[in-house]
Amino acid sequence: MRQVKTQHISNPETFKKQLLNWSQQFDEVVWLDSNDYTQKHTSYDAVLAVEAFTVFQTDYFDAFNQLKEYQTITNDWIFGYLSYDLKNDVERLSSSNHDELGFPDLFFFQPKKLFFLKGNVLETHYLNFVEDELDHDLKSIASSVIEKSEQENYSEEKDIKIKLRIHKDEYFNKLNEMLSHIHRGDIYEANFCQEFYAEDTTIIPLETYQKLNAISKPPFATYMRVYDKYLLSASPERYIKKEGLKITSQPIKGTAKRSKDKQEDEALIKQLSEDIKERSENIMIVDLVRNDLSKTATKGSVKVEELCKVYTFDQVHQMISTVTSQVNESTHPVDIIKTTFPMGSMTGAPKISAMKIIEELEETKRGLYSGAVGYFSPDDDFDFNVVIRSILYNETNKYLSYSVGGAITAKSEPLKEYEECLVKAKAMREVLEN
Repeated sequence: MRQVKTQHISNPETFKKQLLNWSQQFDEVVWLDSNDYTQKHTSYDAVLAVEAFTVFQTDYFDAFNQLKEYQTITNDWIFGYLSYDLKNDVERLSSSNHDELGFPDLFFFQPKKLFFLKGNVLETHYLNFVEDELDHDLKSIASSVIEKSEQENYSEEKDIKIKLRIHKDEYFNKLNEMLSHIHRGDIYEANFCQEFYAEDTTIIPLETYQKLNAISKPPFATYMRVYDKYLLSASPERYIKKEGLKITSQPIKGTAKRSKDKQEDEALIKQLSEDIKERSENIMIVDLVRNDLSKTATKGSVKVEELCKVYTFDQVHQMISTVTSQVNESTHPVDIIKTTFPMGSMTGAPKISAMKIIEELEETKRGLYSGAVGYFSPDDDFDFNVVIRSILYNETNKYLSYSVGGAITAKSEPLKEYEECLVKAKAMREVLEN
């Protein structure tokens, strides 16, 4: 049983920093932060899950059935991630590209300690509650600061040398190959990604995350630690959410850079909202999401609540659509994810053909990148983001990686697509190269 307590927090921003610093003592950490971004479908301002009571991890084989069993038996809050390569469980596909990060394909844990922050209200959910444990933790959180030695180590770190897995000329060749598939009619659209990486590299994950979050302030920011592996994410995108019997998916397709000049920035918003190529990219993925949701939806319940609306973030403008459906009470939450995974915004249309071509042309196994991080609640609700604009780090291997991609359609121009990738990579590069 979980002991639930609520209390008033006078300064939520300070408390969030202290809470995240305090979490560093644990091997299993999931931190989700909305950065107070105004959006219709938010549940909490921030969530922290730490210290595993039970753990479930596996490779892709039969992964969704095993997750279904774990989620059903646990019947509690579970937090974790789904890697892109779970596609191999859903379809007859494979992943044989280069992988130096080595994240398991799927990882979830049942946290002993949970913190939900909404406005000035903190709700704590402790499993196997011990008397005075929460009071002791709150005192530790209140006195939590970054250790000075870590600050000093950080300043002594050697320069991070970012390398490209696919160089510019090779990128153009691969894109032209992708375009030939489109012109042949094999696919209409595919999301093509490339990796930037650094070897023999040491970072302080928390500080790197804090810097990335400070310059991006996205609604689906994530700091995750799974033993020696870290995700530092400034994701602007929700993959899928279940609240009661309502399902909400919010694919992003369409990106424009920001300008410091207000008039120019407004012109960029207008340009993006009217761009035929960007709108067609978005609408193709909306159709795919509608099709995916219809597999578990009650008849006639799939609706497009918002089509091609431009939202503004600190780094970029994005075109977002919102697709919803209703499900029956008897529908298992894991089945809703299984029938929509991987998300359409990171694959293409038709989905299976796009995933096969992506595997042929990309050089790196995607792993957690373009997968999802989130949670299931005890009453079968869930919420997951899309792992993009993210730094992945294997502390043992000293290997660091971030990937970026874009939707390729018949109207794509290789140089423009390459430039869009650099815009998306800008925040990660700035953070790592100071």
